[in-house]
Amino acid sequence: MKYLLASLLTFWILSPVNTDPPVWDFDTQLNDYFAAETERIKLRTEQELSAIEDWETYKTEARRELQDMLGLWPMPEKTPLEATVTESIEHEEFTVQNLHFQSMPGLYVTGNLYIPKNLKEKVPAIIYVCGHANVKKDGYSYGAKVNYQHHPAWFARNGYVCLILDTVQLGEIEGIHHGLHRYQRWWWQSRGYTPAGVETWNGIRAIDYLLTRPEVDPERIGITGRSGGGVTSWWVGAMDERIKVAVPVAGITDMEDHVVNGCVEDHCDCMYMYNTYQWDFPKVAALLAPRPLLISNTDRDIMFPVEGVFRVYRQVRQIYEQLGAGDQLALNITAGPHRDEQELRVHAFRWFNRYFYQREGLIEKTAVKFFEPEQLRVFKALPGDERNTRIDESFNTVAPSTDAVLAETSPAEARSGWRKDLDRIFANWPENDAPAIMDIESRVQSRGMQLTTYRLPSDEHTNLPVFHLQSTGRSRQGPTRIILLDEDNWADWSARLAGAFPGGPFWSSTEAKTDAAAILQRELTGGSLLLISMRGAGPAAFSGDEFKQAQIRKRYYLLGQSLQAMQTWDIRRALEAFLQTSETKDLTIEAEGISAGMALYASLFLDNRISLELTKLPASHLEGPYYPKVLRYMDMPAALMLAREKHAIRELD
Repeated sequence: MKYLLASLLTFWILSPVNTDPPVWDFDTQLNDYFAAETERIKLRTEQELSAIEDWETYKTEARRELQDMLGLWPMPEKTPLEATVTESIEHEEFTVQNLHFQSMPGLYVTGNLYIPKNLKEKVPAIIYVCGHANVKKDGYSYGAKVNYQHHPAWFARNGYVCLILDTVQLGEIEGIHHGLHRYQRWWWQSRGYTPAGVETWNGIRAIDYLLTRPEVDPERIGITGRSGGGVTSWWVGAMDERIKVAVPVAGITDMEDHVVNGCVEDHCDCMYMYNTYQWDFPKVAALLAPRPLLISNTDRDIMFPVEGVFRVYRQVRQIYEQLGAGDQLALNITAGPHRDEQELRVHAFRWFNRYFYQREGLIEKTAVKFFEPEQLRVFKALPGDERNTRIDESFNTVAPSTDAVLAETSPAEARSGWRKDLDRIFANWPENDAPAIMDIESRVQSRGMQLTTYRLPSDEHTNLPVFHLQSTGRSRQGPTRIILLDEDNWADWSARLAGAFPGGPFWSSTEAKTDAAAILQRELTGGSLLLISMRGAGPAAFSGDEFKQAQIRKRYYLLGQSLQAMQTWDIRRALEAFLQTSETKDLTIEAEGISAGMALYASLFLDNRISLELTKLPASHLEGPYYPKVLRYMDMPAALMLAREKHAIRELD
């Protein structure tokens, strides 16, 4: 009976101060946020592309940004290719050379070079970049070049040299494309690494190789490929103007499709740049202007929906027409799903014939396969010095270590540089950084304690619960301990709150601890507790399995952000809002692991001095938190050095 009365009393005095109903549907908030951010990027790209005054200046700066987003800024050194032909195959119409080259030392690119017979002059060359096709036999990976061999064979039978390239993942040496959702390599975000950068670099070096061949006309080099190869065609064509004609097939749609409509969930990481400059994809496509460009797709492709392809085409056409090259852009849509349809091939062949041979005739020869996998094999044994399987660890340029920086400059100069770098790392935080105002959603008392639930508007679409727990008998608030609620500690805290304050919207009585009240009362000895929620964690977790959570995180990086960067924003907003109204400024954040790293960075943006107790703080951003390209600028020791200048920090094991 006593327990029943206590429960009734707790429920009875629950009275929301804010009369509007609380909105705690975090999945809806997330969808609204993604839609709004995508629309903002879309509109900005449209406005930018419609207001270009000097195309050459614009193109140069845009290309530099794309280099940066692909991990190619500064551009890697062009080291000797060490090109090697390992075997030749004779066909009555052409010769195939099985070859490899090194786009950088130890980064091997395997491919087949198809050369027409009886050449009397230099001829056009096509780079065919493969999509995702896994060709294995008796445990050996023969590479996607085997699956797509009918393309280069057709080109060679019609007067073109064609170099078909394996990808990093689906080559004879098997590297990794699916690093994020399949292998949990979220540290790629910290390095700013994307396999799209490696594929782009391999394509650029493939051009270098073709220019060494006596059969090739250097002024007539084109590129094409389907699916993943279609995407790489865009990257290489946008980055290198030695590509004179391009036909990317099933390789582009816009941010609306990828982020809002969910196409990102069907794609691997090689499809995406690290979008820190917040481009929509028509801007990538525009960088091929005014060169001849055929955008090709099928009408039932779920990976590159035709509606998004139309939206890209319309914006790119505007650029071509402004440059007086409207006739050099075309759109080919044919019937079919995401598949290598014959109609797609025919239109690609005709496009290259038109611009490289000035031919408009019918395509009389079909594209067919001639060879078994063993015939197209490059390596008899894989090279021992290959870096393909671990290229993600070294491809990008990263900042010198903190010690190395301090050896070259004064601590004051180092700190000044790192503070500027913070603006780059968190450049895509919300623009409105005016202090947030937290509204009280409810206030409840139970067993000598008072729990106030606040609604924190972290951004225009994200409302998060913040819980303030105090003793009711204390006249002054006293010091406040701050806990960040994450996936590691939320189960324990929700059980305590459920036991002491049954009926709350974020916990269930079935998870309540029987001694919860006593535990919380001990926690309140000497002060109060502030429990901060972050989007996607603890009480504000998003629904879905591990795969779905990974796709949510990928959407953030398509927006030029990361989930943990936005969680750091949430922490900053909560701290700033609490400091505005709290009678005490004596705050101590207690956090562990990646949350400790996020607390550290959030503190760098506070004006007030606070204390931080950081348990198991990651030694490097390779362990987290994973912020956009942070390792290109600084690592955790630099953040610690900045924070110690302002705050009291205690590191715990």
